[in-house]
Amino acid sequence: MSARIHKITMPKWGLSMQEGKINGWLIKEGERVRPGTEVIEVESDKIAGAVEATVEGLLRRRVAQEDEVLPVGALLGVVAEADVPEAEIDAFIAEFAAAFVPGEEAAGEVEAGPRIVEVDGRRLAYVVRGEGGEPLLLIHGFGGDKNNWLFNLEALAATRTVYALDLPGHGESDKAVADPSAAGMAAVVLGFMDTLGLAQAHLVGHSFGGAVALALARQAPQRVRSLSLIASAGLGPEIDAEYLRGFVATNSRNELKRLAQRLFADPELVTRSLVDDLLKYKRLDGVGEALRAIADSLLDGDRQRLAPASGGLQVPVRIIWGAEDRIIPAAHAQTLGAAAEVHVLPGKGHMVMMEAPGEVNRLLAG
Repeated sequence: MSARIHKITMPKWGLSMQEGKINGWLIKEGERVRPGTEVIEVESDKIAGAVEATVEGLLRRRVAQEDEVLPVGALLGVVAEADVPEAEIDAFIAEFAAAFVPGEEAAGEVEAGPRIVEVDGRRLAYVVRGEGGEPLLLIHGFGGDKNNWLFNLEALAATRTVYALDLPGHGESDKAVADPSAAGMAAVVLGFMDTLGLAQAHLVGHSFGGAVALALARQAPQRVRSLSLIASAGLGPEIDAEYLRGFVATNSRNELKRLAQRLFADPELVTRSLVDDLLKYKRLDGVGEALRAIADSLLDGDRQRLAPASGGLQVPVRIIWGAEDRIIPAAHAQTLGAAAEVHVLPGKGHMVMMEAPGEVNRLLAG
């Protein structure tokens, strides 16, 4: 295929994604795109998101049509400069169609699926992608799991080994929680690192996972290469306690949908499948007790129960926040002052790594 022509294809967001639905194009044919330009909105079985351009050029052809359902890897559009003849674009599309095999992107998926490791008698689930480089460890938030990183994992793994685990009480890990505090979870993560032979890692924590990463960096700074905190707990007293208590208490589909929508600046990003997954998780044995214990450790009345400071952090710190966060205010991003590199992304909410994955991935890779 011509090196002057670049393809935009259906992405694979998470292990379960086999196909995506085209919700609509965000730019017109003939418009210039650059790396990071949101080009087309796609809905997977988990969430809706925008596919970004990875090259600069003109969108010469919109191949996919609105409401069309296409397999992972299918051709969505073509980018090329104005001097590339239309006949060459046509030939590129025909050649792609002749060579494309639906489902080929899923080859090796079983081997790449979730793994289980035992840490202090507790089963922890995790996924790993990439190889080499300095390892990076992703720690999800309250009520989340490793799938919260479905827009980030593959991109971050392009240059290094990346791990995403399920904390105790979450995902596919054991639901029993010995110590529900951030410090207790940090001890579990340290055990996870020990078991996998990770002497050091770059830590990325979201929400409660940020508080866990903070606690780990204070407990064992020699194990942490850097700290990236995304909409992190543990940096200030304000928090949406109603959200936390509501999430613990409810097993109602409608209420879970309402609560999930508070996580996003755009509530339309919450799909039926995402709510179905939350409902299945909430109905698992032991989940209610685990979440209640974690919420109780995190809250002091309607405010965060902050861990006592144990001196300044001894590792580089990056803070990323959505300006429209309704769970933890973005003002907390400034708590560490000049000690941290701060990025507040306009128009995004608490799940900023899912709402603005391209920008977050570029910041984390920097």
